[in-house]
Amino acid sequence: MFSLALLWALDRSWSLPGSPIGLPPLGKFFSPFVGFWQNAEPLEGDRSFELPLEGLKEEAEVVFDERLVPHIFAANEEDAFFLQGYLTAQLRLWQMDVSTRRAAGRLSEIMGPRTLEMDRLQRRRGIFLAAERAARSWEKSEHFPLLEAYVRGVNTWIEQLRPADYPLEFKLLDYAPEPWTTVHVALMLKNMALTLCAREDDLEATNALQVFGDSLFQVLFPEYNPRQSPVIPPGTAWEFTPIALPDSLQVKASLDGLLSFRPLEKPDPGLGSNNWAVAPSKTANGKPILCSDPHLNFSLPAIWMELQMSWPQANVYGVAIPGIPGILIGFNEHIAWGETNVGQDVLDWYRIRWADQQRESYWFDGQRRPVQKIVERIAVKGAEPVFDTVRYTIHGPVVYEDPDHPYQDLAMRWIALDDPNPEEISVFYRLAKAHDYEDYSEALLHYDLPAQNFAFACKNGDIAIKVNGKFPLKHPQQGRFVQDGSTSATLWHGWIPKSQVPQVKNPPRGFIASANQHSSTPDYPYYYNGAAFDDYRGRFLNRSLENMDSITVEDMMQLQTSNYSLQPEEVLPVLLRYLDTSPLSALQKRLVELLRRWDYRFDADRVEPVLFTEWWQAFRRLAWDEMYALQDSVPMLIPEDWRTLELLEGQPDFPLFDLEDTPQRETAPDLVLRAFQTMTEELRERLDDPEFDWAAWKSTDVIHLSQIPALSVLDLDVGGYRQALNAVRRRGGPSWRMVVELGDTVRAWGVYPAGQSGNPGSPFYGNMIETWAQGRYYPLHFMMSPEEAGDKALFRTVFRAR
Repeated sequence: MFSLALLWALDRSWSLPGSPIGLPPLGKFFSPFVGFWQNAEPLEGDRSFELPLEGLKEEAEVVFDERLVPHIFAANEEDAFFLQGYLTAQLRLWQMDVSTRRAAGRLSEIMGPRTLEMDRLQRRRGIFLAAERAARSWEKSEHFPLLEAYVRGVNTWIEQLRPADYPLEFKLLDYAPEPWTTVHVALMLKNMALTLCAREDDLEATNALQVFGDSLFQVLFPEYNPRQSPVIPPGTAWEFTPIALPDSLQVKASLDGLLSFRPLEKPDPGLGSNNWAVAPSKTANGKPILCSDPHLNFSLPAIWMELQMSWPQANVYGVAIPGIPGILIGFNEHIAWGETNVGQDVLDWYRIRWADQQRESYWFDGQRRPVQKIVERIAVKGAEPVFDTVRYTIHGPVVYEDPDHPYQDLAMRWIALDDPNPEEISVFYRLAKAHDYEDYSEALLHYDLPAQNFAFACKNGDIAIKVNGKFPLKHPQQGRFVQDGSTSATLWHGWIPKSQVPQVKNPPRGFIASANQHSSTPDYPYYYNGAAFDDYRGRFLNRSLENMDSITVEDMMQLQTSNYSLQPEEVLPVLLRYLDTSPLSALQKRLVELLRRWDYRFDADRVEPVLFTEWWQAFRRLAWDEMYALQDSVPMLIPEDWRTLELLEGQPDFPLFDLEDTPQRETAPDLVLRAFQTMTEELRERLDDPEFDWAAWKSTDVIHLSQIPALSVLDLDVGGYRQALNAVRRRGGPSWRMVVELGDTVRAWGVYPAGQSGNPGSPFYGNMIETWAQGRYYPLHFMMSPEEAGDKALFRTVFRAR
């Protein structure tokens, strides 16, 4: 009987309290024939070989260099994309699988009830349905065969796997990989959209408007920082006649009491990026240089995979997102490009006015409209499936539902749910083949979302940047608040023509740059808003490039990894000016002196960054105590840092600085002192620790996608700050650093904080993390032929058509 019980126990998975995934069936997991032992990879030994491969048209060769970067040399473009899919699956299959499951709302199939709410939310957002429509739309593209080739490549790898060969995570979670489809590719793109163009603060702004009234709201929450240094240089002429909108809309928030919904999980406000290009007139050797470093969440496996793809019409190097064909940031012999997130708001919430108690229909322009109801079936491992009915309106799905206050039900209008341009799948294929500015511009005509600032440089000396995407036409402040969904007056009014998006080519200042700041000065003739435009990195970047000349590649690397922040340069002198030091202790006065001498660099071994960030945050919580108190029960907007500083500096007796829980009236100096005392009291126990510094406080981690600590790299000794160009945070920051010098010979360098392999048993799993943390780069081996590899080749594979 004991033997039977043991066999039963070893053949089933187990949930563990606090565990992200639980225990797999231990019999399978520890089996020497199919278990995790099979996933170890040796570093030594020649793995070069020839391999017949079903699906190839002609013979191809792949060189894997010393960092396991594949350099694909194919005789035609379909084979190049087929091999990209095949090799990506070989290195990152579980990452591809789990990423699409998360986007589709299918995690509970493999993880059980613990991810049910996450899946339910994804279904209510309509992401899977949008991905299905996108995949059908792509079939109209002349480039669809390249997408099919990529998918065939993925499936060719999957089909030859035995259970013993499955990546470790499949064994941990006890499931098998499923065939890849074009819908999976669409889900990867929708996942990008969810990360990069789903940020908004409609509920927070609507509640703030109700609490403070229109006049005070506009004082607290202005939309444009007057110190801003936008993506497109001030003074750039808008050489077009803007589209006239319908009769002016008096924008009003749709108000029926405070909205108490828990806001949807939002993308990390620290997500962002830097990119820039300098013209030959500003470089030491007369060659243009392009730099790009997207700031995303760190993960193992990495969000990026590095590779080169070569076929007779193109030779391109850069990084791809596993699961999406093509190279998203990179270069060829002629051009280089990189992207930063635009951040304009393309997701709006509409209050639905139901026409019946059953919520079968709603009012729109005085008429009843039926909803479309879709029943979502969510499979749950180890439990019965869950069914959820989602109502769809003219605006989109009703994501927020409140049975107690049904007239507060909110529908989501999000650009990512629209049927896409069928040619969006060709954008990075076209960039791979591009020779000049005209080719770059033509490729971007087909790119809609998530909107990106595409920086460009060409070896002929041209530099340019486009705020590129599909942007709705809106009246001023339209989409800033929850809107009335019962009238067509609040609908989007069309789209800004691609020829009229903010853009510039070869500006007189000799450089282009973006860091997620505003796209333009307020004289741009179309309205846009955003929830998290940068206020510091963009200004520091533009200031730095303006002051530089005879620029070298090394100068650009130092700038890209700079820990200097403009935020304390502007904030700290004001705090110190208001700080009354007379009541401070000897220890506190020593801390004040440390801050006075600080150079505003967020280096790993400094303590001043901890003092500043905690002091400033303590001040903000005191200054806006009313709003933070409300945040505990309702979504609430908090004034931005730049506006807080403006009021602190210019209006120290601003009425809201008075604390609600005290009888006396406080002004800014009172709060500055109290915040400093709060900061020092909270840090007191750690200040005497010789190992206490910014790196220890920030505690940067690169976490495995399963959240398992043993598969992660924790507590990196690294500096950086979200408001510095080296925007390293606890769980995110520069996810790929690239510097490209364009000349007759292209030279390039890059690094990311992970490794090429997704297998924790591989020596290439996290081998680049330390190099990245130290701010160093690897030379990128841009080869014209496989023969150039020489001693850079770790091994080679010749694939023969079968």
